[in-house]
Amino acid sequence: MPRRRKGIQFSRIYTFSCIRSSFKEDYSQIGQSGYSRIVYCNDYENPQAASLNYGKNYVSTTKYTMANFIPKSLFEQFRRVANVYFIVVACVSFSPLAPYRAVSVVVPLTIVIGATMAKEAVEDWRRKKQDIEVNNRKVKVYGNNHAFHQTKWKELRVGDLVKVEKDEFFPADLLLLSSSYDDGICYVETMNLDGETNLKLKQGLGVTSALRDESSFHQFKALIKCEDPNEHLYSFIGSLNYDEIHHPLSPQQILLRDSKLRNTDYIYGVVIFTGHDTKVMQNATDPPSKRSNIERKMDKIIYVLFSILVFIASVGSVFFGFRTKEDFSNGRFKRWYLRPDDSTALFDPRKAALAAFFHFLTCLMLYGYFIPISLYVSIEIVKVIQSIFINCDQEMYFEEADKPAQARTSNLNEELGQVHTILSDKTGTLTCNSMEFLKCSIAGIAYGRGITIEEDAMARRIKDDKPGLQDSPSHIREHINELVDSRTPIKGFNFRDERIMNGQWVNEPQSDVIQKFSRVLALCHTAIPEVDNESGEISYEAESPDEAVFVIAAKVLGFEFYKRTQTSISLHELDSNTGSRVDRSYKLLHVLEFSSSRKRMSVIVRNEENQLLLLCKGADSVMFERLAEDGRMFEAKTKDHISEYAEAGLRTLVIAYRELGEEEYRIWQEEFLKAKNSVSADRDSMVDAATDRIERGLILLGATAVEDKLQKGVPECIEKLAHAGIKIWVLTGDKMETAVNIGYACSLLRQGMKQIVITLDSPEINALEKEGDKEAIAKASHESIAKQIHEGKSQVSSGKESSVAFALVIDGNSLAFALMGNLESLFLDLAIDCASVICCRSSPKQKALVTRLVKMGTRKTTLAIGDGANDVGMLQEADIGVGISGVEGMQAVMSSDFAISQFCFLERLLLVHGHWCYRRIAMMVCYFFYKNMTFGFTLFCFEAYTSFSGQPAYNDCSLFYIKKVFRMSSLDGFAYSLGFSMESAVLLLSSSSPPTPSFTRPSGEMVV
Repeated sequence: MPRRRKGIQFSRIYTFSCIRSSFKEDYSQIGQSGYSRIVYCNDYENPQAASLNYGKNYVSTTKYTMANFIPKSLFEQFRRVANVYFIVVACVSFSPLAPYRAVSVVVPLTIVIGATMAKEAVEDWRRKKQDIEVNNRKVKVYGNNHAFHQTKWKELRVGDLVKVEKDEFFPADLLLLSSSYDDGICYVETMNLDGETNLKLKQGLGVTSALRDESSFHQFKALIKCEDPNEHLYSFIGSLNYDEIHHPLSPQQILLRDSKLRNTDYIYGVVIFTGHDTKVMQNATDPPSKRSNIERKMDKIIYVLFSILVFIASVGSVFFGFRTKEDFSNGRFKRWYLRPDDSTALFDPRKAALAAFFHFLTCLMLYGYFIPISLYVSIEIVKVIQSIFINCDQEMYFEEADKPAQARTSNLNEELGQVHTILSDKTGTLTCNSMEFLKCSIAGIAYGRGITIEEDAMARRIKDDKPGLQDSPSHIREHINELVDSRTPIKGFNFRDERIMNGQWVNEPQSDVIQKFSRVLALCHTAIPEVDNESGEISYEAESPDEAVFVIAAKVLGFEFYKRTQTSISLHELDSNTGSRVDRSYKLLHVLEFSSSRKRMSVIVRNEENQLLLLCKGADSVMFERLAEDGRMFEAKTKDHISEYAEAGLRTLVIAYRELGEEEYRIWQEEFLKAKNSVSADRDSMVDAATDRIERGLILLGATAVEDKLQKGVPECIEKLAHAGIKIWVLTGDKMETAVNIGYACSLLRQGMKQIVITLDSPEINALEKEGDKEAIAKASHESIAKQIHEGKSQVSSGKESSVAFALVIDGNSLAFALMGNLESLFLDLAIDCASVICCRSSPKQKALVTRLVKMGTRKTTLAIGDGANDVGMLQEADIGVGISGVEGMQAVMSSDFAISQFCFLERLLLVHGHWCYRRIAMMVCYFFYKNMTFGFTLFCFEAYTSFSGQPAYNDCSLFYIKKVFRMSSLDGFAYSLGFSMESAVLLLSSSSPPTPSFTRPSGEMVV
């Protein structure tokens, strides 16, 4: 049974401003429209609970169901104009007007439609199997026997008590009751929802945190009243009625489906929303019906061919009418051998006009060869073969994970060669969710010879251009030499510098500063050490990858964090005097946690010498202004190093500290505890003011540089795609600073590129938010965004003359207003004029809305790529959805059209397979239309020779086998398309010329 982490109650030392309920929420709305949901907790026998009839936890991402497959699939088939024509012809073929037997028309049409429907069924069955896998996952549920037992996710009901253990996904939206920590907190990874890798702190209500085992739930009954299902991930309004007392609920007590429990042994929770009522599924959209541009163009061409058919039929009918009328003259029949005196209305010289009309209908069927019914099946077969080519491409096989590329649908193969805009997620898509400590600046001296991906590429280019390295700068030569060195096996640590590694830092001139710097890394965090009982190795569970990287770096430098209690942190330290390892313990007094507004984190500790120390790390934008006058000794050099690190695409933090006096600390602690325990609406501002006061007068120690590790080949892939004329947008749930750093690292943003930043983080908006007037906030926000968009358009207009490239960066709050009706087109115009676009803090719904805006606004092919459940809406909304089968589960893959395991494979998927598929399909379509028109005109010539008699030139059985069987086998069309030598993959990847949006012959000549 998982252990309880007794003795650690972080709520006593954290400010926890990040997990407090907001006092601004209007709980008076509960019970009204939109806030009417009632949940009876652990009360299965209550008849009122049964009458609510909430749905179960079953989730489906399929396009069809057993009930709607036939009608919905038939609707999809008859969206094709040719199929509508042939179903009309099939109906008329049972009349005397038909020149052929009905079977020769009905059977081919049935085969065509049946084969396509079968393919759709097979593809949807694959999605169904993945749904079954998810719905059959197991979770522990509290039953009537007062014990927890395993049950499937799909069997969960609203009001069930569940137990989720470490590293498991939450099966539904839950209300957190208690956890393995005494104060009911837990760590949650929301990477599947918002793309953020840092862990979120959640805390249950104090009244339920004592519910810690099965026996305590025996008498537990409660009533929850809350908002109805909606897509808002970051808001929740509700109340818990427990022991006749109402307790307000906030998002900090809600655990969302598809997020994961981390750093916590287990939690207990109550199911609030199930299945498609959960917030992640509310953000999803129904599986769309996607059609390729070629298929749409084919419909237009068929309209033209049908017009030609009508024209030819009309010409033949007119001639037939005149000839028939001439057959009766002066009471005598000229062509008596045709027995017009014993004929029907189909050939009655006395009713020539009516006979001509019937002949027209006959000709519509006779010249039906103009409309290529077999083309659709031929294309389907060719597309399946192309999908096999994609699936079997060894260049897109990821050996490490044993995952090949997968074409989950064959309908959109040729669209890969026509992509105009790529909308990409960041975390897990561009990055591989791992950080590496690479460089640092201590006491104005730069340490670390690790290289980033950008520096690696630069070094390789110089090495290729200049085989003799004597002409290269010395630091580039060092970097190139590093390429052949064996990398350190320590995960998260790619730092190498003999001056301070292996205890050599004690010989440095500023060894005392290095010692303090390392201590800050080892103490200023919220990580928890985990000791492997077998090997004795220590691993760390941290709120964010950055924290774990800093603790690992401190460990390698000789300051190993090995133990944490409620009030202390213990280190194995390298003694600078003796060179031996000693154990030191620091009393932990306060943790002032990181937030996006503070942009820094601090801890207050007391060392064994009874000194009070404030240790701080944070962004340079807020840290340098907090330095004391005598603490800026290394400021200029540190800023230069930070600038160099930023240019290399690294994430930087400034490290500083200060000593506190006893009286100063006592006065501040009284003020801080008063603010922390306040229940007023301005509690957060009081806490921020108190922390701001103590975090001043700092002494600068240095800065760290961490690489948010990109997937292999990402910068090169983006560069190739941009060279091919494809625009790339990044839509991420990460903070703006993080997204911008990654933008530089992956070459999406470049030095010299001007940034247009649209944000609502302004003093005026912040002041209105404190007042709580929602209408005033909305009005001011709308005006601010409109003003910033117009200013951005002015900058772009003035920059066009100087050929300056622009990048647009916008956050989620601003995006919500930018996507409103009157600003939507202005925002799109600005974004299109920019070379790169980054949307930060975007919700899944906003990702889908942006994708729809780009798709509808540009009227060009859009491709969305992502790897998490938060990307599903975006993938479904785009013309093409590509899922990354990475570490965030299979939700994105299940909703995608194509699946790859690495972002860099997108280059080959688009520039090679996209080009090949489009060229082959385009040539085959042109060939089919040429062949059918040629065959149709031979029939017209035969009709002219036979006085437009409406008789077929060929036996219908022969036509059936030649036209339907042979052509539907697609051997001729596919052989034709394969007969042209396609450009090699090497040539396509080296040239990367923009795809041609038209049907082309091998010579490049446009086909009209």
